[in-house]
Amino acid sequence: MASVSEESAVTDVEPVETLASQKREARLRKFKELHLKRNEAHRLNHQEVAEEDKKLKLPSNWEAKKARLQWELEENEKKKECAARGEDYDRVKLLEVTASDAERWQRKKKKKNPDTGFAGYAEAQLRQYQRLTKQIKPNMEAYDKQREESGEDFYPTSNTLIHGTHVPTKEGIDRMVEDVEKQIEKRSKYSRRRAYNDDADIDYINERNAKFNQKAERFYGKYTAEIKQNLERGTAV
Repeated sequence: MASVSEESAVTDVEPVETLASQKREARLRKFKELHLKRNEAHRLNHQEVAEEDKKLKLPSNWEAKKARLQWELEENEKKKECAARGEDYDRVKLLEVTASDAERWQRKKKKKNPDTGFAGYAEAQLRQYQRLTKQIKPNMEAYDKQREESGEDFYPTSNTLIHGTHVPTKEGIDRMVEDVEKQIEKRSKYSRRRAYNDDADIDYINERNAKFNQKAERFYGKYTAEIKQNLERGTAV
């Protein structure tokens, strides 16, 4: 009877030890998984911090530059593909533009004001040239007729003598005269700053005082002219 009880006790202890070992292995496995996840999170955090530090060291417009470079690369690839197929890239590009995009670009172009004010005589002359050339309406019939009459001289080279051979039409001369008269009329409306007169009397202490004296002279000069002359001659009473 004692041997039977001992065998039953041994058989009861073995399942308990097996269950405990399984639980311990499960905990170790879980701990190992958590340890791996922690290492992975630490690695990802370090990577994100490095990327953020790299972005902070880049210029403020880096993203725009990057997008621009990417767009230029794509444009160059498309140009090469069109050239290989023998197609015009500008024409292919326009075919991909929708009506809504074209209308939006046109409205944006109209709102834009290229005239930023006077910055120099060269810039002002360039703006005037661009403004005048936009007003030109070419006569294609006269252009084709002149090209037929001139023949090869229409595209002159270094050996072509064309000085004095062109005679402008009466309509062209009238257009030029009308345009010049419009420019003169517009220029006459400009308010330019008066030139400084070195010979004028200095009766002011600063710019503000000079303007005040000019206003006083404009309104009361005719009443004080005699008194002023007497003071200058030294004959004032």
